[in-house]
Amino acid sequence: MSYPKFFDNCEVIQVKDPLSNVLGAFENGEYEFTYLDVVKSAGHSCPTVAGAYLITQEALKALYPNERAVRGSIKVEFKESLEDGVAGVIGNVISHITGATDRSGFKGLAGKFARHSLMDFNANISSSARFTRIDNNESVDVIYNPSSVAPNPKMQPLMQKMMQGSASEEELIDFGTIWQDRVKRIFENSQSVITVTSL
Repeated sequence: MSYPKFFDNCEVIQVKDPLSNVLGAFENGEYEFTYLDVVKSAGHSCPTVAGAYLITQEALKALYPNERAVRGSIKVEFKESLEDGVAGVIGNVISHITGATDRSGFKGLAGKFARHSLMDFNANISSSARFTRIDNNESVDVIYNPSSVAPNPKMQPLMQKMMQGSASEEELIDFGTIWQDRVKRIFENSQSVITVTSL
């Protein structure tokens, strides 16, 4: 499997999942998510997928500063509706990592380990997303703004040629390389594109 090598340099997100422990999937329910994991799940790597990963990473660091985040015990809210823009894409990535879903998720075992109803859209917030620990109600707002990481000037004309079906094979490869370079730079500048505020 070949992919951009910077995927392997992205910080790993460590979680503890009580359900996976009970069902014998991972010892102590401890495992990790990598950026490569979410790229496989999304089927692509882009500023939106990268942003969703970084939003989740930084929110969980703030909520669980000295321990693994507890998967299935985190509520996530979005200002946008599910159908707006890229809200669904971001929601899917965050759901993949935190386990939170709207109404479609796991219903639990004898009232425990439920994952549904932990993700809400159309929330009364002004941030990109709000994460809340359901055990202590601590919340953080996270804002993602990648505008400071400008795309390569060659990207737009190459995209136009690609959409028109007139791009050569070499130009298609060049476009993909340029596209992933911006994603790489977003990770390299994560502290300037992500803002976390404790509530």
